[in-house]
Order: sequence, then C-alpha cells, then structure tokens
Amino acid sequence: MRVYQKKDRSDGESGFTLLEVIIAISILTFGLLAVASMQLTAIRGNYNASNITEATTVAQDRLELFLSQPYNTLDEGTLPQVIQDGYTIDGTVTRLDATNANNGQIITVTVAWQDKGASKQTVLTCIKPNV
Repeated sequence: MRVYQKKDRSDGESGFTLLEVIIAISILTFGLLAVASMQLTAIRGNYNASNITEATTVAQDRLELFLSQPYNTLDEGTLPQVIQDGYTIDGTVTRLDATNANNGQIITVTVAWQDKGASKQTVLTCIKPNV
C-alpha cells in the first residue's frame, strides 16, 4: 500500500493562486481606466485651449488693425461687425475723456464663437493715445 504525502512547496514549485491573479488583474484594470480618463480630460483641455488661443489671435489682429489707423479715422461708437472663420468680431471705440476728444481712445475688440452649443468669447482692450 502506497501512502501519498503532501509535498512541501519550498522546493521551487511555488506560484500564484487564482485569487491572487484575479486581484492583480482588477488593480491593473482600475489603474488603466484612470489613465484613460486623464487622457480624455487632457484632450478636452487642449481643444478648449486651442479655441481660446485662436480667438485671442483673431482679436489681437483686429486690435492691431485699429491701432495702425490714424487717430481721427476711428469715430466713437461701435465698429463694423466681421465674421471670420466661425468667429464673430465686434469692436467699440470710446473716448478716454468725454470732455476732450483728443485725449485718447479706448478700443475694445470682442471675439465670440460657438463651442458645442455654448457661446464663448474673449475680449481685448487697448488705449490708443493721440500722439
């Protein structure tokens, strides 16, 4: 009659149990989902930053156009609205001092756009001295 004895695992035949493997896979999956969520957030942030940068560049171009014109060519009030590449560009000119028309002008340029149904805008303001 043979008697089978339980072998000791100390001779190099140790390994992982099924429960340990399942727990390790669960932790790995949770970590990968967190990284994927961070990537989606980063992509959305980059998209919004790109739109804001482009709108600010359009506003800066328009503001520089107004600043390059002679002082007396810009009348006080609203400047003509322009639509360019999906951006609506508005501008206003206000006297710096209401009593003195030659004291300076405040030029404000507003660029508005639609982003996924939401209205967004950026506003740049500059003072144009009469020199």
